[in-house]
Amino acid sequence: MRLATFRFKHQAPRLGAPVDGQMIDLNAAYCAMLRERGDTRAAELAAAIVPADIIGFLDAGERAIGAAKEALSYVSKLGARAAEEQSLAYPADAIKLLAPIPNPRKLLMVGLNYRDHANESGNPIPEYPTFFMKGAVCVTNPGDGIEYPKVSKQLDYESEMAFVIGKRGRHVPKEKALEYVAGYTIVNDVSVRDYQRRGQWTMGKNFENGAPMGPYLVLKDEIPDPHVLDISCYLNGERVQHSNTKQLIFNVNYLVNYISECVTIEPGDVVSTGTPSGVGLFRTPQLFMKPGDVVRCEVEKIGVLENRIVGE
Repeated sequence: MRLATFRFKHQAPRLGAPVDGQMIDLNAAYCAMLRERGDTRAAELAAAIVPADIIGFLDAGERAIGAAKEALSYVSKLGARAAEEQSLAYPADAIKLLAPIPNPRKLLMVGLNYRDHANESGNPIPEYPTFFMKGAVCVTNPGDGIEYPKVSKQLDYESEMAFVIGKRGRHVPKEKALEYVAGYTIVNDVSVRDYQRRGQWTMGKNFENGAPMGPYLVLKDEIPDPHVLDISCYLNGERVQHSNTKQLIFNVNYLVNYISECVTIEPGDVVSTGTPSGVGLFRTPQLFMKPGDVVRCEVEKIGVLENRIVGE
């Protein structure tokens, strides 16, 4: 199952699931299903079991996933037209797709986590993972603009697979790590290289719009092994990055274990696992994004995340 955060017209963001050209409103669909069964507490139960926001949904755990699948089955039997008439579903072209986790509880990024990227940067293979954080102001929707910085001309792309935590935990053993993962998405770790390399690592990684995310959260039932996925980045149609998550130095199991030794992991935490070789900084000649450019990140089984550079 794939989950999305979407907005219809000027309504508040809602939790949805894309199915056959429609976006199903999972909370509304589950509520309608309960009402049809004659449950007088339908709205109250739906809000608790299938919350209308992604963090609440992840907090609700496996029960929410099972209920969401029930809601999808209900909509399928109801039919696309009837579902739209009852505002349980919307045509995909009528909604605004938002970042699947618009406000992560934590947004942790891993640096130098692909062997090919470590090699191109001239760094040795690290003994331990390097982490940095991005703020919520960086999270950007699929299709939205990435602001070109007025203070730099070194705006770089970094296509990354990210995993989203689905269960609270501490000191999680590696062999049980995937039990704590809800699913996977794509993050473009946009970097302002001159700021990053002048000792301003945090600022170079935290310019506004610097973490486009999406298009969906693909639950782990669709990706039983996250370590065999092709990953690419295209700039104006030209492929500039291409690798496979087999190249990860520290895989998802290792990262869940390592992070949970330091802090409690929580539903809605997003961990972006690093980028492969081909970033603009290490190309000859260097290649940086400019206004009007279109950057497209792809990860096998997850989808496509595309944004345009906007500004001066």
